[in-house]
Parts: sequence; C-alpha cells; structure tokens
Amino acid sequence: MARLAKRLAVLAVAGTLTATSLTGCGTINTDETVATVGDEKITLGVANFYARLQQAQYENYYASMMGTTAEEMWAKEASDDQTYEEQTKKSILENLENMYLVSQHASDYDVALTEEEQQAIKDAAAKFGEDNSDDVKKVVSGDEEEVAKVLELMTISNKMETAMEAGVDENVSDEDAAQKSMQYLLFSYTTDDSGESKTLSDDEKEALKTTAQAFDDRLKGGEDMETVASAAGLTAQTATFDSESTSPDKDLIAAADALTNEGDVTDIIETENGIYIAKLTSLLDREATDSKKESIVSERKQEQYDSLLEQWKKDTKIKEEKKVWKKISFEKQGVTIKTSDTSDTSDSQN
Repeated sequence: MARLAKRLAVLAVAGTLTATSLTGCGTINTDETVATVGDEKITLGVANFYARLQQAQYENYYASMMGTTAEEMWAKEASDDQTYEEQTKKSILENLENMYLVSQHASDYDVALTEEEQQAIKDAAAKFGEDNSDDVKKVVSGDEEEVAKVLELMTISNKMETAMEAGVDENVSDEDAAQKSMQYLLFSYTTDDSGESKTLSDDEKEALKTTAQAFDDRLKGGEDMETVASAAGLTAQTATFDSESTSPDKDLIAAADALTNEGDVTDIIETENGIYIAKLTSLLDREATDSKKESIVSERKQEQYDSLLEQWKKDTKIKEEKKVWKKISFEKQGVTIKTSDTSDTSDSQN
C-alpha cells in the first residue's frame, strides 16, 4: 500500500493525474468525519478521494489478474469472513490514518513542504478540477481542497519516510549477506501430453531415477552440465541462494548448501515434484550478494520506520467512524483513472 501511495503521489504532484470516466451515482456529505487521529479529523471527502485513487489502481491490476469484473472482485470473499472490498478499505483507511499520524510528527524531523512543492500541489489540484466534470468530481470528492489535502499528505509522508529511516546502519558484511549460485536439473514426475499434464507411474518414476542417477554420475565425472543436459533435451537452470532460501525447492537448497567446493555436485535429490541434481558454481555470487546487502539495509530501514509508527500509534488516540466509512462503496461505484504514463480502467456499475 505504501508503494502504491508513493507512486500516486509522484504522478499527482506532477499534475498528470486525471479521472476520465466513472459509473454509478450517489452523494455523500464530505464534511462528515471518518476518523480522528489525535485532535485532527479525517473528513469523508478526503477519505473518499484517496480511496478512489486506490480503487482504480486495484481494479485495473487485480480484476484483470483474477479474470473477473471489478464489481465481482470486490464482492468475493478474501479472508477472515471479509470481502475484498472490506479488506481493501480497511487497509486504505489504516494507511490514511498513518499518513495523518506521520504528518503530525513532521516538525520533529524538520520536514515541511517547500514552496515549489506547495505550488506543484496547488497546480495539480487545479488541473484535476479543469480536467474533470462536476459529476466526476462529486462522486470522487474531487474538489481542489480535498485533492490538495491528499497530495499534501502523500508528499509529506514520502519525505518523512526518508527522515524516519535515516541513521540506520547500512554496513553489511559479505559473510552476513553471502549468496551462493548453482546450476541444476529437474527430472519432473509430470509430463505434458498434448497439452494435458500426466503424472508418471511408480514404474516410470523408478526408470527416471535410473536416468537421473546416470546423469549425476557423468556430472561427478567432470562433464559439463549444460552439455549433458542439452544432449538429453533438458535445460540446465541457474539459481542463487543461501541457507534460508526455499525456491526452487527446499531439499534442493539444503543439498546444494551442503557442498563445500565450487564444482561439487549433489547426489540425486528425490522430491514430490521430481528428481533434482545440482552443481555448485560459486560460494559467493558477487551480484546476488550485493543485492542481498541492499535488501538487508531496506529491511533495517523498514523495521525502524515501523517501530516509530507503532510507538506513535500507541501514544495517539485514533477513533474510526465505521458507519461513515461504509458510505463509500467500491462494488457499487466504479472509477477510471488515467495518467500520462499509464491508462488504468475499470467497469464497475450500480
């Protein structure tokens, strides 16, 4: 959710966010209070505009991925006896509350909007008003005041993210981040016969085991894996890993991790999906290790950010008005959002 908000903030402050069409109808009192964070109230207008931005992104990505319409997607059960709409709206409101909370602590970090940022927000809000009809703005609560407030919250939250993550130890040793690399072969227990998957019989699996063992013996004898694989119509795969990796298979990882020298080959590894053979190609893959270092630093920053946010939540009274929040319906009201670099569409209807 945070990454999505950050992306939208960049696009919107640049003045490229435009709502171009929507379906459905309904009027809400934008002055009603959805939630209170400390002494600050979140109005239904601000919450609705922010929610509609998120809704359009979700509908464009997830509805197409799930092979369904937007309104059908929102009505589907997600988890914990919640529909996708209920689950998503819960996350959206929490994220909005977090932005208010973070904004309230901006002065602690000397974070404030620059004159250029203030002008960019003002221009983006005005452009949104110019590019959209009154009907559109009514449904998404797109008055300049609401648009500007949401963009302000997004911009401050993005700046605060950097400030809150500052000071994290960014030194990570090769030992702490070490990633190995390997080549491996999979002798699958599943065949594809004219587009239909077929699981091998026990006798076929036993014969495949004999074949795999012969390959393993050749590799241990010093033959090149790619050459051996190609001659048999197989493809040698590559992967980087450490002891905590689980892909492509945890048993394969454990066997490869136990090898002590580059060039060593595992015994055959029998799994539920098939038989693996692996060859250790590097005890320290430089590129993968450096990438792991970046990942570790990112995790440290996220942990520091989350810790600060959690403490602020404990120190701040947050009250939600659930009946007011229920007035915003994704299933009954669809939106379409287009930007200069993407075209996001949805087709929800009443």
